[in-house]
Amino acid sequence: MGKITGFLEFDRKVEAYAPVEERVKNYKEFTIPMPEKELKDQGARCMDCGIPFCHSGCPLGNLIPDFNDAVYRGKWEKAAHILHSTNNFPEFTGRLCPAPCEEACVLGINEDPVSIENIEKNIVETAFEKGWITAQTPAVRTGKKVAVVGSGPAGLAAAQQLNRAGHLVTVFERDEKPGGLLRYGIPDFKMEKHVIDRRLNVLEEEGITFKCGIHVGKDIRADELNNDFDAVVLSGGATIRRKLPIEGADLNGVVQAMDFLSQNNRRVDGVTNFKKEIKATDKDVIVIGGGDTGSDCIGTSFRHGAKSVSNFEIMPMATTERPENQPWPFWPMRLRTSSSHKEGAERFFSISTKRFLGDEKGNLKGLVTAEVEWIKVPGQRPQLKEIEGTEKEWKCELALLALGFTGSEMSIAEQLGLETDSRTNIKASENDYMTNVPGVFAAGDQRRGQSLIVWAISEGRQAAYHVDKYLMGESLLPLKGEGDLPRI
Repeated sequence: MGKITGFLEFDRKVEAYAPVEERVKNYKEFTIPMPEKELKDQGARCMDCGIPFCHSGCPLGNLIPDFNDAVYRGKWEKAAHILHSTNNFPEFTGRLCPAPCEEACVLGINEDPVSIENIEKNIVETAFEKGWITAQTPAVRTGKKVAVVGSGPAGLAAAQQLNRAGHLVTVFERDEKPGGLLRYGIPDFKMEKHVIDRRLNVLEEEGITFKCGIHVGKDIRADELNNDFDAVVLSGGATIRRKLPIEGADLNGVVQAMDFLSQNNRRVDGVTNFKKEIKATDKDVIVIGGGDTGSDCIGTSFRHGAKSVSNFEIMPMATTERPENQPWPFWPMRLRTSSSHKEGAERFFSISTKRFLGDEKGNLKGLVTAEVEWIKVPGQRPQLKEIEGTEKEWKCELALLALGFTGSEMSIAEQLGLETDSRTNIKASENDYMTNVPGVFAAGDQRRGQSLIVWAISEGRQAAYHVDKYLMGESLLPLKGEGDLPRI
């Protein structure tokens, strides 16, 4: 805990943002760091709550009161050790996690919760700045070889944990650089890519091998990979994008959000040779989908210089307060307004896109919507009903589909004979993360479906424990919520 009376003395504070007119001119991160005194005050707000429900809210089981107390007392290196004992990559979660721990904070029952995520980010940034984060190579190598397919947060976490256990780890990545959606999905204004690169440098120094530009299942067969390694961890993510099967969906200008975002990541990285450029410059843009990906599209469109940006969400507008049917400490479906929304997007709720409109050349020029309502039927899922007489035509030259993902590609599963669920997620029990094929494990979105970065890291860590146990008969790696070896 922090200061006994801290939650009574200090109000919640988080990092401020640079003004909109400044930040939309580039792709740099735009948060304004807080002075150390204010960060200590925020750590002081962590109360002596008896049972820290933040532990259960965090999929990683982070030891939150412990590092909050260390920050309050100015013991930053201790805080960094505590934080890294359960979380391999707090620089990612401290920027990108929606912070379910804060929704489970006891103080949040009737006050603003502790600003856990912001404290987490500042701990790890201080640790990098002070040089406390260095490569920690294993003292002994087991000689066992493990292939990790996919270098997103689940794959990277599994790779580091397995390397710590002494195994020889090779990470296969189909893109040109490691990072998965962290690199080719998350906009640079939310996380600049040098944040990934500095961590990758540490992982490589620790002995992990990265092989990029290799699409397992296409460039090399998955069954051949399985024969060459003692164990395989599949962490390729959920990559099949949900489509919008309506009239005009094939028009030039109807674009999947991840095509738009990943291209812009590459553009910021200096790549220019695109077969087809996707830009929002001087266009009326409509983003269909109200989640984080939709928000990322909004912020990117403004930085392109879009004429206007609108955001459609088929669900009703949520309340800003916690709904009665989602009590503390559960995650509530409340209205969340991102920094990108605040840059000028107009949001529309309970609206459904019926068809896209094109010109004679096959280019998108507009779309038609209708207002909808959700009819609640006892014992059944809510039913969607269109409201008669509410059709409306909108001008639009770029429609970005941010509708989520439905599962993973089937090539690996087919080549290995893996069991999958109805959404093509690879079946693997949380008991041991092993698939129906001995020695083949699955973790992250490829196993559980589209989810949060903090869940991906958690699953990567848990899978690593069970891989190590499979290879060696036992494992000294930690399970969820257990402190790792005291090192960063």
